[in-house]
Amino acid sequence: MTIVLENPTRQVVLSGALVLAALLLFFSTRDFVASKLAANDDQSHLGLAIRLAPGNAEYQYRLGKLLAFVQNDPAAALQYYKSAVSLNPHNARYWLDLAAAYQVNGDTSAQRQALESAVHANPTNPDVGWEAGNFFLVQGENELAFKQLRVVLENQPNMAGLALQLCWRVSPDVDSLLANVVPPTTEANIAFLQLLMSKKDTGGAIKVWQRLVALRRPFDNRHLFEYVKFLIADHQVEPARLAWRQGADLLGLSAYLPSSNLIVNGQFSQEPLDGGFDWNYQPQRWVTLTLDPTQFHSGHRSLSIAFDGAGISDAGFYQLVPVQPGKEYDFEAFYKSDEFQGAGGPVLTVRDFYGGQSLFTSEELKNSEVWKPVQGTVTAGPDTQLLVVRIERIPPGNAIRGRLWVDDFDLAPR
Repeated sequence: MTIVLENPTRQVVLSGALVLAALLLFFSTRDFVASKLAANDDQSHLGLAIRLAPGNAEYQYRLGKLLAFVQNDPAAALQYYKSAVSLNPHNARYWLDLAAAYQVNGDTSAQRQALESAVHANPTNPDVGWEAGNFFLVQGENELAFKQLRVVLENQPNMAGLALQLCWRVSPDVDSLLANVVPPTTEANIAFLQLLMSKKDTGGAIKVWQRLVALRRPFDNRHLFEYVKFLIADHQVEPARLAWRQGADLLGLSAYLPSSNLIVNGQFSQEPLDGGFDWNYQPQRWVTLTLDPTQFHSGHRSLSIAFDGAGISDAGFYQLVPVQPGKEYDFEAFYKSDEFQGAGGPVLTVRDFYGGQSLFTSEELKNSEVWKPVQGTVTAGPDTQLLVVRIERIPPGNAIRGRLWVDDFDLAPR
């Protein structure tokens, strides 16, 4: 007869393993059922999910959100939001919605605590910064508000405009906002520059522009064009000229800087920028502009202008040129043309941009099958700071048909 002796240790281990397996099966099954219930996202199913998995913060939060936003019962939502933040205090979204529920219920003190907890949970979250910043502004605590709105500017560039408008309404002080709110990022400074231009604050815009270029980070050319246009509209020619030089250096546009020839891109060797102090153009009915590589005077292409219609006053192609008041300048350009039909023809003009006075008007640019020079002296008036060079039709009105080529523009101090 054989007697088998049981090992007590083995029995204990085996029993423990069975119990553990049973527990794992229970909890996994419970969690699976709870997740399936919660997927329905209605009050009864979320309530059952919470009873099955009371330690799941997300189920508590979702039921609170359902009560607050769908059933419009923020008071009932409070207990579930509180449970959610108790179970998971590191989720800033939970704290924000709890703060919103406190706000609806008129509990400002509890709302503040919830917002401070959201900031602690995620101090770089722009949604948290936005909510907290707005709260502190309403409470008159501008320093705390600016700190939070700076978080928005640093982490969510597409909200920069809204955040800065909010700050501007409270404290329209450019120096203070630059010091306390606007971070050293291109996006934030461009947003502030755009805000100040919309407010017609030229002095403030100049300060922000200087800070922007000091960052030495490139940005889209259009921001340079918009800023120069803003300054010109405010008769700030020298700051506009300086901005053009700074922007050209930063954005790789050095080829568009004036030299001894104040006309930029006078041979059309570069693509016209349609902005700043390069060639600008405004589409005109009955006028077609093209760069023609088959016709040129000394470079490798010219500007072709085709006229075919009535009511044309100018070709829509022009350049602004900063000059010194009272100085004389030698102007030269070259043209050739097909035969024009209709009375009159196009002319080259140089005018005072602000006053509109004509400082030079060429002969009619027509009936020349070979390149022909246009030359003259331009004398800036005592108040003339900016010239505009363009091709006009004098007088406008009658129909005209024909093609003109222009090239080699030059304007130099005498």
